[in-house]
Amino acid sequence: MSKRQFQAEVNQLLSLIIHSLYSHPEIFLRELVSNASDALDKLKYLTLTQEEYRGVPFAPRIDISFDTKDRTTLTVADSGIGMSEKDLEENLGTIARSGTREFLQAMAADARKGAGLIGQFGVGFYSSFMVADSVEVVTRRIGEEKAWKWTSDGKGEYEIVEASRDAAGTTVTLKLNEAGREYADRWRIEGIIRKYSNHIAFPIHLHYQEDGPHGGKVDKDSQVNSALALWRRPKSELKEEDYKEFYKTISHDTEDPLHWIHLSVEGALAYTTLFYIPSRAPFDLYRYDYEPGVKLYIKRVFITESEKELLPVWLRFVRGVIDSEDLPLNVSREILQKNRIMENIRSSSVRKILQELSHLSKNKEQYEKFWGEFGRVLKEGILQDHEQRDQLLELLRYKSTAGPSALVSLSEYRDQMQKDQKAIYYITGGREPGLRSSPLLETYKARGIVVLVMDDEIDELVAGAIGRYMEIELKAVNRSATADDLKTDEDTSRAAAIEPLLKKVKKALGDAVKDVRASSRLADSPSCIVVDEQDPTMQMQQILKLMGNKDLPDVKPVLELNPSHPIVTKLAACEDEAIISDTSRLLLDQALLVEGGEIKDPAGFVRRLNKVLEKSL
Repeated sequence: MSKRQFQAEVNQLLSLIIHSLYSHPEIFLRELVSNASDALDKLKYLTLTQEEYRGVPFAPRIDISFDTKDRTTLTVADSGIGMSEKDLEENLGTIARSGTREFLQAMAADARKGAGLIGQFGVGFYSSFMVADSVEVVTRRIGEEKAWKWTSDGKGEYEIVEASRDAAGTTVTLKLNEAGREYADRWRIEGIIRKYSNHIAFPIHLHYQEDGPHGGKVDKDSQVNSALALWRRPKSELKEEDYKEFYKTISHDTEDPLHWIHLSVEGALAYTTLFYIPSRAPFDLYRYDYEPGVKLYIKRVFITESEKELLPVWLRFVRGVIDSEDLPLNVSREILQKNRIMENIRSSSVRKILQELSHLSKNKEQYEKFWGEFGRVLKEGILQDHEQRDQLLELLRYKSTAGPSALVSLSEYRDQMQKDQKAIYYITGGREPGLRSSPLLETYKARGIVVLVMDDEIDELVAGAIGRYMEIELKAVNRSATADDLKTDEDTSRAAAIEPLLKKVKKALGDAVKDVRASSRLADSPSCIVVDEQDPTMQMQQILKLMGNKDLPDVKPVLELNPSHPIVTKLAACEDEAIISDTSRLLLDQALLVEGGEIKDPAGFVRRLNKVLEKSL
């Protein structure tokens, strides 16, 4: 059969892998063993659940061998489900999943970090080309007579030809490059297996030679892993390093996890869970087609790793294992969605994870690291899971005007409120630097009232969903009525003094604004814009338009003027309608700019600004 071209994305991936100076090329063996284990898991599941495969002998094992003389080859073989010609084409010739572009961009941006994503993306096989000049795969799918051989040097082409194999399974042979020859060594292989794959649930056999008692070499075959499901072992037997290496095995991550949660339950329901919180967010965390990270086992039989119902969407960053003693082996997706046993396991798991996050939050440094990676996802839980609302509220963290870096919880904010403070105040609407310098905060700062700085797009939705915390209302400072909390008798009298000016400015601006009012929230700036209570903010309008609501009517802002500002007091004394009109427009446009809004007439803004500059020189 003629050679075939790799999919363009595979070519790009191979180029990045081969030319990257990845600091841990040994992970190629972890990935090959992991693939072999997956193949054995799939065959085991078929023999237990599918009638046509019940009579198939299942003798699971993974065999690793190498060329002891020249150290030029290394082979990993399994007795698993195997692949057909079509499987080879789809699995080794293409990357048949979305998010490929983003993944390759991450690889190209940082080769070392990107290489660590290889396994997470499901293409760990290609890491073989870090240590091999060429790779050969001989495979035969269970139930089929034909076997197939896939070969490639990783330089743009691969070949698939008919081959022979006595039984179902897959054999991967690496023609090692100069740098890869160090891995054709018994002790090197044993060390890697014990480090990364000791807890693979199937026996891994290493074939090697050693000196015989009467001279010459003797062939040896020894099992090099414990083949025990780590999550089934008592916590007292496990060391910190055991947990970390098992995490790397199931997640294909190169970094240690931030935290883990190991729980064994016995009683009406019997199940074991081992959950991990990664140190970094998975690259597909914000994609709708993200890959879930929790594997489901039933009585130690692998069932699925692609089921998104095992945990809520807002916990999609969690990696780990659920192993149930009570679910049926032939469980389907539909059964999982409606099964009471699974519902109980899921609910208990969510509560346990939230409890552990609560404990983690007491370590400020660790929790801020977690929040930086996963805080936005956790906020989604407020919108999606009313049952867990109270626990989630305690886990939220926000920046504030109290300082440039420290994060504050709602509980901490409540404890620091002033005696006469009526609400928890927050500001939304753009990036942090712009929010911190917003004129809307001037009076709050002057009075020492802390305001939460919510610079995430989702924050406005979340704050609205929270509504109240411990009976205290959350109020946005860019809402017109919020300033009423700050209003004094002096503010009322100053507002009355500029009432004639407010009418003139409203007339000059016409339908560009909903209203013009005196402000009690400004200290240094002449003007600002806010929205009425029932109107969407500018940021919300932008979000709604991005979601496809193109025909939304424009929401007109409320312009507020600072009665004490020199520009406003001079404008109040002015009788020239042209000056009032131009100045009114400038006050509105500058307020829009400060809040990240769009000026409808940029040319008019520049013309009016030039007039002012000309008169001032």
